Amino acid sequence: MVLHKDGGILDQLAALIGDWDGTLQRRYCHLSNASAFLSGWLEDINWVGFYLVDDSGQNLVLGPFQGKVACTDIPFAKGVCGLCARTGKSVRVDDVHAFPDHIACDSASRSELVVPLFDAKGRVMGVLDADSPKLARFTADDQELLEGAAAVISRLLYS
Repeated sequence: MVLHKDGGILDQLAALIGDWDGTLQRRYCHLSNASAFLSGWLEDINWVGFYLVDDSGQNLVLGPFQGKVACTDIPFAKGVCGLCARTGKSVRVDDVHAFPDHIACDSASRSELVVPLFDAKGRVMGVLDADSPKLARFTADDQELLEGAAAVISRLLYS
């Protein structure tokens, strides 16, 4: 595992979710704890959590999160989360109001960072999404950290 300059955050996350028993219920428990854990580490955010691929494979549905009420369904064809799910690549947006077809679940959000979750076959299973009320809140270091967290979550909960 590649560690970010995080003082062991990724190791702590792995220890928190590492005892997954393979059940859907426990996966959701661990995703809930992961969002709470990450919320405690990220400053100046108003939302962090997961959107998970639905049975159609073309939409995301709201998963565990920390923050204000959120959109429940996001098509792959729309928004920052949809772009991440569609391409399987992280998306960091300094000003979401300038992003074409941004989905405004919370009008206070100004910047966003979304990273994909993968199963063992490399298929996108969902996204880890973080929003901030500050413009250009997310840095390359934040992206590295959330990509590391997504890799830990993918390995431990989707393999």
